[in-house]
Order: sequence, then structure tokens, then C-alpha cells
Amino acid sequence: MKLKLFATLALATPLIFASVVNAGNSQDLQKLHFTRECVQCNLSKVNLSGAHLIGADLRGANLQGANLEGVNLEGADLTDANLKGANLTSAFLTNVNFKNANLNGANLTRAQIYDSNVYGASMDHMIITDAEIYHTGIGIGGEDADMFPDWD
Repeated sequence: MKLKLFATLALATPLIFASVVNAGNSQDLQKLHFTRECVQCNLSKVNLSGAHLIGADLRGANLQGANLEGVNLEGADLTDANLKGANLTSAFLTNVNFKNANLNGANLTRAQIYDSNVYGASMDHMIITDAEIYHTGIGIGGEDADMFPDWD
């Protein structure tokens, strides 16, 4: 009985994720789901709303225009990732490495951003309405910009 249930789930899981994908690469999406590692993946315009991507390795990933509403990216590595125009509304972003990431036009409304690295990130026209930002250099400029150095 357990073997039949496992086999059914194994066959159905790719179909469920394939139906969620509107763009990007379904193989990359499956790789992310099963391994939490998707370096330089094409996940542009995918719907990952509500996903638990704790500790995910998304270095250099293309998440342009992706729906990441309510996603948990705690401890994720998004170094050099493209999040241009991504929807991160109500996302949980603790200890995330956004080093050199493209956050231009990203929607961070009501996001919780704690202790994250944004060193060298591009942040033009971000929406940060009602976001909780602690120990993260978003919105810091001028002589105070060095207040939050790179993690190295």
C-alpha cells in the first residue's frame, strides 16, 4: 500500500509543478524543488508563491518577474541573481545573500528582511512599503552605506 502511494506521488509531483510554471524552465523548477539547488537556473516569471526555499542555492538564477509572494528564503544564496520586477510581497528574507543581485523594481511590500547581505546589489525603484528591514543595508546611502559591509 505504501509503495503504491509513493509511486503515485512520484508520478504526480512533476505534473503538479509543470502546471504551476507559466514561464522559465520546468526542469530547473523540479531541480529546485528536489535539491534546493538551482545555480544559474531560468526561473523567470515562475509562480513560487508560498514556497519554502530555506537555504536554497540560487546563485546567478534568473528570477525576473517571478511570483515569490509569501516565499520563505531564509538562509538562501541569491548572489548575482536577477530578481528584476519579482514579486516578493510578504516574503521572509532572513540571512539571505543578495550580493550583486538585481533587485530593480522588485516588490518587497510587507516583506520581512533581517540580517541580509545586499552588498553591490542594484536596488532602483524597489517597492518597500510596510517592509520590516533590520540589519540590512536597504535604503542606506551616502557615507552610511559602509555600515553593512559585504559578508566576504
